[in-house]
Amino acid sequence: MHVNFFSGLLALSAPPANGQSGQAQNPLFAFAPMILLVVVFYFILIRPQQQRAKAQAKLLAALKPGDKVVTAAGIIGTVITVKDKTVSLRSADAKFEVTKASVTEIIADDASTPTAS
Repeated sequence: MHVNFFSGLLALSAPPANGQSGQAQNPLFAFAPMILLVVVFYFILIRPQQQRAKAQAKLLAALKPGDKVVTAAGIIGTVITVKDKTVSLRSADAKFEVTKASVTEIIADDASTPTAS
């Protein structure tokens, strides 16, 4: 198809009624799709990320020695000490220090122990 075909179709369209121009009366209609897009992005992307950040901050504030935690690398260990930016963990025979931000979950003791079947 050629570009001239589409211009022919546009020429066949009906003219605006009552002598109005083809543009919308209210400029809000021109920005409505953009406003809708911003609202959708807020509820789909921004708000859930803020909620996850608040939950992570609450988890790190509640961190105390003796808690059993999981790090972002998947290491399961028990908290020995909590400092400003780091946490000392003991996992099996190893003792190491990780950043607080790498702690992703606090495990309850009764849920982590396997039961004999």
